Amino acid sequence: MFSLSQAGKGGGPGPTLGRAPSCPHLLPDQGPLTMDKGEEDDDEEAWLQLRPVEPLPSQCCGSGCSPCVFDLYQRDLASWEAARASKDRSLLSGEETQSCPSKLSPETFLAFCISATDRLTKDTYLVRFALPGNSRLGLRPGQHLILRGIVDGLEIQRAYTPISPANAKGYFEVLIKCYQTGLMSQYVESWKAGDTAFWRGPFGGFFYKPNQENSLEQLPWSYRDKTHFGRLGQDLIEELVGSCRRKPFALVCGSAEFTKDVAGYLLSAGLAEDSYFLF
Repeated sequence: MFSLSQAGKGGGPGPTLGRAPSCPHLLPDQGPLTMDKGEEDDDEEAWLQLRPVEPLPSQCCGSGCSPCVFDLYQRDLASWEAARASKDRSLLSGEETQSCPSKLSPETFLAFCISATDRLTKDTYLVRFALPGNSRLGLRPGQHLILRGIVDGLEIQRAYTPISPANAKGYFEVLIKCYQTGLMSQYVESWKAGDTAFWRGPFGGFFYKPNQENSLEQLPWSYRDKTHFGRLGQDLIEELVGSCRRKPFALVCGSAEFTKDVAGYLLSAGLAEDSYFLF
């Protein structure tokens, strides 16, 4: 994989359902009961406590998920406003979680139990999550999940792609590389067997199909004008670098030989070593 970029949108928990205040009783021969100023203030405060909290920027993974955490916030806010206007708390929907669920949800974080963690290198972990019975995760190639973590009281979300076989039964696995300054990395490094992590998904609409036609129409529209099919060589690299109006930064991922060749092409095209990264 070769990507050029030039310099230049996390579901927070849904509203918690509160207990409705006990209904006042009418005594015989009394007129309609009205709330005094103090009761009105208390009722208003109770509704404000149920108002959904707007997500922080850190709660958005930036992967263009649909729905995004901000979409879910707007949905919950509309439900809260309708419930408040009609004074009907049954219109509110709280977040539901399950232990080892059998079906994913793009809108709701679900709890999955960690059955094993394996530290492959000093900064890379293979983590296995349990699924009930012989159920399957159900992701298609090209799809990913969103992980939610909390570090020092700050909620963060990141996108990861399971690497376990599509037909794996009773589990799924995720390979995660951790970074010294990464917030999610701190969360992942604290995991141990028996812990619970929260995921939602799947996301991704560009599916892999064996032997499909290499057609630009199969790509998301935003990539079509800047996508090339074929072998990467010196001429194509120079053409891509030369088409950038500003100094580009290249990301190179592939086999050792591929990485070595592309690095040479980039240097020949006039990029310095600090203008590309080799995975």
